[in-house]
Amino acid sequence: MVLRVTFFALMALGLLGLGFIGFAASRPPPQARNAPPPPVTTRVLTAARDIPAGSLIKPGDLASREVPIASVPAGSTMDTDEERRAIIGAMLRRPISSGETILLADTLRPGDHGFLAAVLKGDMRAVTIGVDAITSTAGLIWPGDRVDLILTQNIGDANLPVGRRVVAETVVADVRVIAIDQRMVEGAANGGPTPDARTVTLEVDKAQAQAVQVAIRLGRLSLSVRPADGISTEATRHPKPVTTFASDVSPALSADLVPPVRAAQSVKVWSGTSDGKDFKF
Repeated sequence: MVLRVTFFALMALGLLGLGFIGFAASRPPPQARNAPPPPVTTRVLTAARDIPAGSLIKPGDLASREVPIASVPAGSTMDTDEERRAIIGAMLRRPISSGETILLADTLRPGDHGFLAAVLKGDMRAVTIGVDAITSTAGLIWPGDRVDLILTQNIGDANLPVGRRVVAETVVADVRVIAIDQRMVEGAANGGPTPDARTVTLEVDKAQAQAVQVAIRLGRLSLSVRPADGISTEATRHPKPVTTFASDVSPALSADLVPPVRAAQSVKVWSGTSDGKDFKF
């Protein structure tokens, strides 16, 4: 009997001990209960890559980083929809390294006084051409892209061979797009995708500006986008002139395959009377 009582007493003490251990484990340690709350954080916009000075900021140039509110640098651009729209299209006043916080003072934004003049480099000019959804590459061109401007024209000289009556040539090459319509970058606050662009503004030198104005009067202008990782050099900006005729594209229009135009034949008709009777030839 004594052994049975002792056994049950030991079991009760064991269960009590296990319960106490579980209760103690479920409670946070004293230091955790007294620890200060975690700092309130926010997100700031940073550079997703190294961006040189003078660049127009694109959506892909932006990243974000979470920082404590107390540590946010003065003048930081916050990661909000409104701030993102406002900074896209801004021009960087200085180079920014990847991961660096973008400050308001680092940018000159569309609408700021002198923005367009600041975007132009050196002794360059801004010229605007009319485009449509096809000639502007279906709205896929962004400001900051580098393009070639191609002129296509019909030559209305009937004495020329058929294969020489349509010709294309590059008017200016490797020039920078600085605006689409009145948008300085696709996706800006006053922009968004621009499939219905009506004008494109290019950065050119003085001679190129004059060539573009002549080309506008000659025929249809279209844009050809250059690779983003291409290196702009004097040779790419002023390549040797290349002219492409219709017969270069379609051998069927070559002089050897196009049948000659038959000379027009004329017939004279005479009418009158003979012995009082009408006659016709």
